[in-house]
Amino acid sequence: MSGLLSLRSSPEAPQSLALSIPRMSEHVLPQGAGYGVGIGLFFSVFMIGLTAIQSRYTAFSPKNSEEFSSASRSVKPGLIASGIVSAWTWAATLLQSSAVAYKFGISGPYWYGAGATVQVLLFAMLAAKLKLNAPYAHTWLEIVGARWGAAAHGIFMFFGLATNIIVSSMLILGGSATVTALTGMSTIAACFLIPLGVAIYVVVGGMRSTLLCDYTHTTVLFAIILVFVFTVYATSDKIGSPTRMHELLDAASAATPVDGNAHGSYLTMRSKNGLIFGVINIIGNFATVFQDQAYWQRAIASRPGSTVKAYLLGGLAWFAIPFTFATTLGLAAVALRGDPDMQVLTPADVSAGLPASAAASALLGQSGAAALLILLFLAVTSATSAELIAVSSVLTYDVYKRYINPHASEDQILRMGHYMVAFFGIVMGVAGTIFFYIGVSMGWLYTFMGVILGSAVAPIALCITWRKANKWGCIGGAVAGFCVGVIAWLVTTSSLNDGEINVVVCDYEMLAGNLASIGVGAIIATVSSLIWPDDFDFDITRAINNPARRRHHEEKVNPSLDDEVEKKRENMDAHSVSPSFTDSEGTDDLDPVKLQSAFRFASYSSLALLLVLIIIVPLPLFFAQTIYGVGGLTAWVVIGIIWTFLSAISVVIYPLWESREALSQILSGIVKDVFTKGSGKYVPPSGHISSA
Repeated sequence: MSGLLSLRSSPEAPQSLALSIPRMSEHVLPQGAGYGVGIGLFFSVFMIGLTAIQSRYTAFSPKNSEEFSSASRSVKPGLIASGIVSAWTWAATLLQSSAVAYKFGISGPYWYGAGATVQVLLFAMLAAKLKLNAPYAHTWLEIVGARWGAAAHGIFMFFGLATNIIVSSMLILGGSATVTALTGMSTIAACFLIPLGVAIYVVVGGMRSTLLCDYTHTTVLFAIILVFVFTVYATSDKIGSPTRMHELLDAASAATPVDGNAHGSYLTMRSKNGLIFGVINIIGNFATVFQDQAYWQRAIASRPGSTVKAYLLGGLAWFAIPFTFATTLGLAAVALRGDPDMQVLTPADVSAGLPASAAASALLGQSGAAALLILLFLAVTSATSAELIAVSSVLTYDVYKRYINPHASEDQILRMGHYMVAFFGIVMGVAGTIFFYIGVSMGWLYTFMGVILGSAVAPIALCITWRKANKWGCIGGAVAGFCVGVIAWLVTTSSLNDGEINVVVCDYEMLAGNLASIGVGAIIATVSSLIWPDDFDFDITRAINNPARRRHHEEKVNPSLDDEVEKKRENMDAHSVSPSFTDSEGTDDLDPVKLQSAFRFASYSSLALLLVLIIIVPLPLFFAQTIYGVGGLTAWVVIGIIWTFLSAISVVIYPLWESREALSQILSGIVKDVFTKGSGKYVPPSGHISSA
């Protein structure tokens, strides 16, 4: 590596993203709106209220650790699917997808959506194996530790927590940059206030409150997206129809042709840089799904028999969000260039994810900016709550309980879970502030994450699913892939930038680093396992936290337990084990034959959808070099709208239907309380643990 090596940000923002934020006079909304959204106390109060209702009128209370960390493993598929959609809708989902639409045209939204959907679909296989091989685990790291010991546990914990920190930093960076751009609020204040309000209701309500938050967010999310869609393509006097959008994009293509696109057009899937982004997107998002405890947490919280259904439904429903949102506001930002109401966007603005906010403000003024601010707030808070409870579980079960206090009581575990939520909320604010000051944007971090995290994807998947996975091959693959990925990025960046190492979003160095990281990790882990296969017995991981095996061990150690100790132990089991695991339905859900069948269904369906989304649909369109006319663009928009409506039905209407009995129980309890105070409180049947 020759020449001067220096770490610098984009030339348009040599110190920080602060230079990409509009001047105070250009802010669409007052600062008070930013601080109100940033603190979000009204939303925290709302979520705490829902938690109180749940505790009073249902069998589930967040006052035990199992309910706090895994929602008693009893959640039905619709709500899990809604939670997946919400947790996977980051600030980047809304902002970065619009940025790539602004840069590459219609190919950007497709590659963003498809490139981050397939991981959730494929995760259905891991979720099925989790229920089969470790149905009582609290974290995926517990499985690694039980199978491969402390060394592997520590190494993969590094990758897991690094994933959480990077994801959280992107949430904070994207959220704070947009809130500041729209309101003039202090970016540093936004970095700390955003996680503050979220941490409050997560501490109070735990995993179930996170899922309820997810559902609330998903409902509002689809409503606001549809408002923007019909504004842009039906009612706006600036655009108002696909025909007008086509005219404006045609004019923009003629004025500023897109480098690497067929004929420089925004209206083609033939985009070289769009395809490169798609590859980077696929690799990076494998890391942030397979290694993020937030996605394992939802698999753990779901009922065993419906886990696969939840992930397939959630993945397909999520695709509509970036695809439709970016096809709307990302393209609108291009179409409105030169409009007096449209902010002029620099490359640093685009990297910070500001095309969506600029287009919303230009189209609808203050109401558009306010709608986007609410949308962003819900996206950031929902994903933040997922990260908080995920990291809390890892630090509680994989650090505190494993290494510090193996015999921790129920109260100690629950208290530690609360402390860790608050602790990681502070860490999120600090990490976002650090990245802000060194000039790292959300867009750069999004494309770089696969360089650091990609190497552990294959080793983790093999650990959970394959008994022949070689311990040292998987550990070596993760470490070697990490080193090779970083080296590939450094060398490529230096050679393409005259010896300088920078944090400008560029395609080829990110592609090199991402491919090297995931490729080396997968090759070493797989080849070593084929040459020196293990023969692991998954009964070892099935024993993790298994209440039946714990009871058997207690009786073996002390066969003369007196009645009082026996009663106390049964009472602890009743409050720490999922109701779904104590009734006949839950026992049937854990049938190995059914779970193996679910795994096969997940494998066939997810791999088929992978081929459709990544190969069969986009590649023929790429090689055809077609420039879409008015009819083609109209069809593209209509497909997005239809998919959005179907997604909304799947993750907004369906969860209400499947929870109709629980909702009826809650409403009945409220009515009883209204007429006879205290009579509506849920009382569990004697000798039976109810399942809601």
